[in-house]
Amino acid sequence: MKILAIDTSCDDTCIAILKIKNQKSKIKNFEILSNFVSSQVKIHAKYGGVWPFLAKREHQKNLPIVFKKAKKEAKITKFDLIAVTAGPGLEPCLWVGVNFAKDLAKKLNLPIIPVNHIEAHIFANFVGSNSPPTKIFGGGPSICLVVSGGHTQLILVKDHLKYKILGETRDDAAGECFDKVARILGLGYPGGPAIAAVAAKFQISNLKFKIVLPRPMIYQKNYDFSFSGLKTAVFYKVKSERLKAKDKRYIQEMCQEVQQSIVDVLIAKTIRAAKEYKAKIIILGGGVAANEELRKQFKEAIKKQLPNTLYLIPNTSFCTDNAAMVGVAAYFHWLKGRKKDWKEIKANANLRIEDEV
Repeated sequence: MKILAIDTSCDDTCIAILKIKNQKSKIKNFEILSNFVSSQVKIHAKYGGVWPFLAKREHQKNLPIVFKKAKKEAKITKFDLIAVTAGPGLEPCLWVGVNFAKDLAKKLNLPIIPVNHIEAHIFANFVGSNSPPTKIFGGGPSICLVVSGGHTQLILVKDHLKYKILGETRDDAAGECFDKVARILGLGYPGGPAIAAVAAKFQISNLKFKIVLPRPMIYQKNYDFSFSGLKTAVFYKVKSERLKAKDKRYIQEMCQEVQQSIVDVLIAKTIRAAKEYKAKIIILGGGVAANEELRKQFKEAIKKQLPNTLYLIPNTSFCTDNAAMVGVAAYFHWLKGRKKDWKEIKANANLRIEDEV
């Protein structure tokens, strides 16, 4: 089986073509025949964030080009299934991908499967040469942390394709906080990689300013997140310490403390949820999951506190938006018979993982 997958949920135009191996076996392998991501980072960098209608225009321009490149690299022209991200995301952007997929499904007379973008980030763990066998997923309760620019959610996987949101962000998501703090510090966009790069230069032996920032909601009994206050704390601290903020060591220390604050909150809430729900697996996904410090500290915390719990995290190249993860998610919905007629597919910017797509 060959799947054409499309994602235009935000500012990356993504198309992948997958081939399913061992289709009759319980263990599935996904061979990536092509996987293209056309980034718009340089276009949106001067604005410090994504402009939806500018992103929409770029998707409209890039999709046919990326589609042609994907087919050429995969060396195929026929597919068995089309997968497309239907939400959540930026609605003008989502509709570009959805309409492109619907048009292809109509012309090629192919089944089409709409995919939830958050669910796709979870299935990113099964993309790539070093990915685990899919049979481990759904073999008991799992706790998923999806953390990106637009979403920070803790999700309970009760069974295969059955989800319950335990907690989510009340305001700024973790990735959004990184972007806003980077803007305050003059580090550019996207903020997450910029802050991580500066924080990596910090050395504890050079501790000079003793910056301490809050860990928002870390001790609250719920599983929600809030990072708007962290951004505000940075803003007022930098504003009140303008002379200090000119010192590069101050910026390094601030970046390290911001990153550590976010990491502490994400790990604490995820570990607590895993203990409460007796999770057999902890799964990470989303663009922020590419953060090396987060990955390292999560591994250490799980080894120390939950040594019998399996820890899954995608290859860093599949943490950010891509269409390969959309194709994998679509395949499992196809197995459940959840394909739709192209006329029924709609974009939904506020789609939740608990909802039927």
